[in-house]
Amino acid sequence: MTDISPSHSPLIYLIAGEPSGDVLGARLMAALLEETGGQVEFVGIGGPEMERQGLHSLFPMSDLAVMGVAEVLPRLALLIRRINETVKDIRNRSPKALVTIDSPDFCFRVAKRLKGRGISLIHYVAPSVWAWRPGRAAKVAGFLDHLLTLLPFEPPYFEKEGLSSTFVGHPVVEGPAMNADGQAFRQRHNISVDETVVIALPGSRAGEVARHLPVFQQTFSQLAEIHDKLRIIVITTSTVSNTVRAAASSWSVPTLIIDDPAEKYDAMAAGDVALAASGTVALELAAVGTPSVITYRVNPLTAWLGKLLIKVRFANLINLILDREAVPERIQDNCRADILSKELENLLSSPEAADRQRHDCRAALQTLNGDGEGGPARLAAQAILRVIK
Repeated sequence: MTDISPSHSPLIYLIAGEPSGDVLGARLMAALLEETGGQVEFVGIGGPEMERQGLHSLFPMSDLAVMGVAEVLPRLALLIRRINETVKDIRNRSPKALVTIDSPDFCFRVAKRLKGRGISLIHYVAPSVWAWRPGRAAKVAGFLDHLLTLLPFEPPYFEKEGLSSTFVGHPVVEGPAMNADGQAFRQRHNISVDETVVIALPGSRAGEVARHLPVFQQTFSQLAEIHDKLRIIVITTSTVSNTVRAAASSWSVPTLIIDDPAEKYDAMAAGDVALAASGTVALELAAVGTPSVITYRVNPLTAWLGKLLIKVRFANLINLILDREAVPERIQDNCRADILSKELENLLSSPEAADRQRHDCRAALQTLNGDGEGGPARLAAQAILRVIK
């Protein structure tokens, strides 16, 4: 347990802008409560996971879950209003620290306006300056007090600009994905042993789902021509589950929709293979041991800008760590049913290819365990308490 001073419970303002940040925030809240013996209070913005830990969100987190130039522009007025509301709320409450979690487009605009007001400004999840816009390291060093990173190679990028940073490890290594039970899921949902199960993860944002579901449908229709006992399990979130259900209702392949977070990882582990939109779920699939194909499609304008700015070869962190394509990535123009179905079939028909991917994923995950003691959430909580002490 970390001793805190002064004796009264410090108030920590938390902001998460999307589901993966909501999970990070919830684990961080639990770790902070444990580290302080309950002597900490929380306010801020978050989703259902953080609300289960006692947070009353200032407004729905879904208001912030947008990305890409073409996607942000129609909601710009709402985002500006939410920034103003958040800054005002933080100034009124005067917390000991502001901990922003990922979502830099929103979070950094809030943090900049609070510099110099006696609030410790801490950001959790470093911007990917090693991938694009390296000049951001100096910019964030100009207003943040501390940075918590998920990847071991990130702190030097920011420390050379004068921003103290702590590598805490990636949350996937301490999450429920590491103990998922796919066989139990199959039994609960009466999935027979002779069915070929494909896990589908089309994304957690409305725009992602709209772009990916038609391609996913075509991909699964092509696979069904090869596998007569094909079952699709679509794992989604409550924010877009109605859209997913409406789309999947017309699919010709038997499909099960899972939007219960408690079922998510068991469902992932129940698959023979998975097709997933690039993001945190790619690491979670690696953790549960389900071979996968990663894809992604964005608005053409966003894609064009990305080609100009992005400096890395891969989108999937497993591939980035290993510096090779251990997990197939088929992005943008290659996000096509004929290509995706071929990659999935290769994993289904070749046990050697599937096992090789599992082995590579285990090797990559070993590098994401922080210092190996306490787990990422606890290390992050300890770092935050050191800053505010």
